[in-house]
Amino acid sequence: MDETPTRFPSRRLMIAGALAAWPAHGLAQQRRVITILGDSITAGYGLPSSAALPVQLQAQLRKLGSGALVRGAGVSGDTTAGGLARVDFSVQRDTDVCLVALGGNDLLQGVDPKRTQANLDKIVAKLKARKIGVVLAGLQPPPVIGRAYARDFQAVFAAVSKGQGVPLYPNLLAGVAQTPRLNQRDGFHPNAQGVVVIAQGLAPVLVKALARRA
Repeated sequence: MDETPTRFPSRRLMIAGALAAWPAHGLAQQRRVITILGDSITAGYGLPSSAALPVQLQAQLRKLGSGALVRGAGVSGDTTAGGLARVDFSVQRDTDVCLVALGGNDLLQGVDPKRTQANLDKIVAKLKARKIGVVLAGLQPPPVIGRAYARDFQAVFAAVSKGQGVPLYPNLLAGVAQTPRLNQRDGFHPNAQGVVVIAQGLAPVLVKALARRA
């Protein structure tokens, strides 16, 4: 991914912003709003929209008694640098809590963990400056990643969480990663059943985050 700044946002970023702005505003004004700033895992790569994380997470929230609207702002292939470039327009002003779920593509591309940490720090700082609550989702590198790099990468999320004072969900793919029956054929993206497992894990954390915003 080319991370060189440009004068104008790319077509991909413009589309991402337009998609994030699509849900009915009248409905959002009456409900608490959770926005998921993420990549292909949260955008529902390889799945129908009804099976993607925004829809499934909203369903799990309802089971916990929350009527919050979950708005997807995931772009396949996005790194933390991409998320930083679009956070201001992908996360709308009516968002109560933003789940920041980025870093998987940094990992796949071997991005320096210090750079990933700096990008996440800036994303969280931008959201906090807008009075938007933040939950940070971490990732646990797979065993095939070098031990030293995996250690440094995994430490990034705890460092950002502690430094910014925001709650951390340690592993977005908890209970799903390395479990073939919960993943698509590529072994990386969750299938519909895997998405439900992710949503079940996230829902209580986000209910608590909304409660703190009340």
